This record gives sequence, C-alpha cells and structure tokens, in this order.
Amino acid sequence: MKHPLFGKHALFGLLGAVAVLTAVPVAITVPAYAVDNIEGDDAPDLTAVKAKIDAKDYKGALADLRDLAQDTQQADVYNLLGFTLRKTGDYKTALTYYTKALELKPDHKAAREYLGELYVETGDMAKARQQLASLTQLCPAGCEERADLQKAIDTKVTK
Repeated sequence: MKHPLFGKHALFGLLGAVAVLTAVPVAITVPAYAVDNIEGDDAPDLTAVKAKIDAKDYKGALADLRDLAQDTQQADVYNLLGFTLRKTGDYKTALTYYTKALELKPDHKAAREYLGELYVETGDMAKARQQLASLTQLCPAGCEERADLQKAIDTKVTK
C-alpha cells in the first residue's frame, strides 16, 4: 500500500500549489503618506530631525541630515536635506538634493512638492507647474502634496 502523501493526486496538488505561489505576484497595499511622512521602508528614523525642522532649528537638522547622508543614500534623507537648505535660502544646494531624491525615487511626492515650491520661491513658475503636473499624474484623485504646491503656485500668481 502506498502512503497517501505520495499518491498521484497529492503530488499534483502540491505541484499546483507551488505553481500558484510562484506565478501569482503578491499585491501589497501601500497607504498614502502625508508630506512630512517617510515614504520608504528603508528610511532611517528621522523623528528627531523632523522635530528640529518643525522647531525651525535648520542648523541642527542639517548637521543630523548630513551625517545620515554619509551613511545612506536614501530619498527621504535627501528630500529633507533639500527642504532644510531651501528654508535657509541655499536654493542651489537644495536643488541638488531634491534632484538626488528624485533620481532614487522618481515618484517621491514630497520631493516633487518641495522642488515645485523651490521653483515658486525662485520665480520659475514653468518648472513649478511641471512638478505640479508630475504630482497630478502621481495622485490623480488629489493628495496633500499636490494641494500644497497648487496653493503655493496660486498664491505667487495672485501676488
């Protein structure tokens, strides 16, 4: 008598299960993030840095972010570096870091918003609108980043 686990039907069932598990991609639902939320699973803990930014301690935040950037190439770190530099008026270096963030993660919504805001602040409205168009593609139903950049553009245009 054959063992039931090694029967013809059990073998086909096992092979079928393996085929299904290896052929069907697993769908993962990713929640939408607010502008100040971290977008990647590989992000270092930026809680202390964000607290410094919220307190407008840009010098302290820059020191922490530069240390992090030496240890990791991560879009959220580069995005916050760009944001902090922009807030200190260093638009040229901020542009470099936003660009690095978007090279690593082209769909990084916060980097697109902040880069658009940099363009608004420097008067390059065409490039600001390009970032808004990218955000419209990334979140056609709307998102906080898109709304914030639209508001920045509208405010600049009406001044």
